[in-house]
Amino acid sequence: MELGDFLYQVGTTFGVGADASTSSDAARLLRAAPNEIGHLVPAGYLVEGSPGRGNAAVCPWVSFFDPDETTTATRGMYLVYLLAEDRKTFALSLNQGVTEITKALGAPEARQRLAAQAEAIREALPAEARTGLDTAINLGGRSGLPRSYEAGNLLAITYELAAMPDEQTLRTDLSRMITLYQDALAVREEVRQTTRDTIVTVVEQPPGQSSENLLHFAPKSDEEYVQIVTARKLRKSRSHETLVQQYGNFLLAQGVEVGTNRHPRDLVIIKDGIHWLAEAKFIRRGNATGAVREALGQLATYAFFLYPEDAQPRRMALFSEPVGDGFTRLLEHHGIAAVWRTGEGWAGSPSAIAAGLT
Repeated sequence: MELGDFLYQVGTTFGVGADASTSSDAARLLRAAPNEIGHLVPAGYLVEGSPGRGNAAVCPWVSFFDPDETTTATRGMYLVYLLAEDRKTFALSLNQGVTEITKALGAPEARQRLAAQAEAIREALPAEARTGLDTAINLGGRSGLPRSYEAGNLLAITYELAAMPDEQTLRTDLSRMITLYQDALAVREEVRQTTRDTIVTVVEQPPGQSSENLLHFAPKSDEEYVQIVTARKLRKSRSHETLVQQYGNFLLAQGVEVGTNRHPRDLVIIKDGIHWLAEAKFIRRGNATGAVREALGQLATYAFFLYPEDAQPRRMALFSEPVGDGFTRLLEHHGIAAVWRTGEGWAGSPSAIAAGLT
């Protein structure tokens, strides 16, 4: 189905107020969004359309989730088409989950914090990425979730259903917003590390309270690749990714929970109810100095900015080869376990061995 046809059909046939129904043709079409328009987003993205649960939604929606970020509209950042209360407009919005933060803080404070976070991330994006996009959306006069969606909006494109653009324009806009989604995720972590209290979403589950779907282990390909970082191109070696993959597979074989989906962390490990933050470093030409320094700095930074003070993780540095007795003792002195690859498998420092990480 064409994207324009999908949006127009939903927007013009989904009822208003008492006429809205979760069993209507429009509602069924929304639920079929993965099949109807899922091919328009990158492979691996999750697509969900919702006409509401129980009662019909004031603002029905179709969301696109990067599963490394979130798999639900209740938390994290995601891309969404939001149908306004009067059914006259659709907003394609880069938005933020409102449910979890609202439960934690209450609606007024949650909206204030979401709006502040949206502004901080928006201002940190390159000017050209924001050009021509709306910084606010208007979903109607109803209180409740629509007000929270408006607060959570980072950037958006709003379409009048009576004057929808052509199919190519809609697809180009969607592609642009998907790129913006990825840029915003990277920028959010930069903002988090410089203004700790501004970024409030993606709340960490306390160490030791693991769940089946908390972690997802899917290391990237170990082929060389090019990463775009706010208009800069960086060519990276995938030796690092090979190291992460091999060690992660070793832990999985021991029945340990391992995740690579907690950007910007290399690995999150949960073993015997203990939450470990791990940073991987590939050592080149036997020179461990730079790798150890980087591991020390990054582990300290991530632990400080990404975890509450009263729920700090254990820390571990993973290396592609031994770092030597001096550096091992240095890491242990700072409370960091060290693990390194050997010809026979994985060896480590005393605290790594005691924890069963080797």
